[in-house]
Amino acid sequence: MKYLLSVLIVFVITACSLKEAPALNSYTLGIQSVPVVSYSPYRNKTIKVSFPQALKEKISAKMHYSYSLSQRGVYQNSQWSNNIGKLLQGSIIQILDESRLFKAVLPYESTAGEDYRLESTLFDLSHYVRGDASYAVVSIQFALIDSYTGKLLKTRRFSYKEDTPTVDAKGYVEATQKIMNHLGRDLVAWLR
Repeated sequence: MKYLLSVLIVFVITACSLKEAPALNSYTLGIQSVPVVSYSPYRNKTIKVSFPQALKEKISAKMHYSYSLSQRGVYQNSQWSNNIGKLLQGSIIQILDESRLFKAVLPYESTAGEDYRLESTLFDLSHYVRGDASYAVVSIQFALIDSYTGKLLKTRRFSYKEDTPTVDAKGYVEATQKIMNHLGRDLVAWLR
């Protein structure tokens, strides 16, 4: 009887202490359509979009946040649906393809030849929380390179800061989506 009572008590304590882990939320970058460009000097040219390089953080599916200049972390229950470099590369390809600036927009891995190459350096893609302020930051630099000569044709850094509607990963993603829509329009305008 004592043995049965002991087993029952252990079972009740164990059952009460087991908690289900929170679900892992996965987010992607959804880009709004960009308008088709009526005239482009690149209309009969092809471009390859390189995988972005990062200066600060390792490029992965992890979502980064910061509470101060020295405190950085990653969300435990939220992440990007894919490596953020792949999501950025795919978004840029989609933006350029929809704009019809080029005859063809290809991923860098393509074996087809190209006239131009678009390289990018990711300086920041994070969620910042400072007191009551919460905002998303995206800072990325692009370089347009002539593939035949290797000559740098032009370069530009785009930096955006957008307030988040909530102080969590979901709010960060919503603000980042807005930034990516601005970036899409600005990138097309810069390349024209």
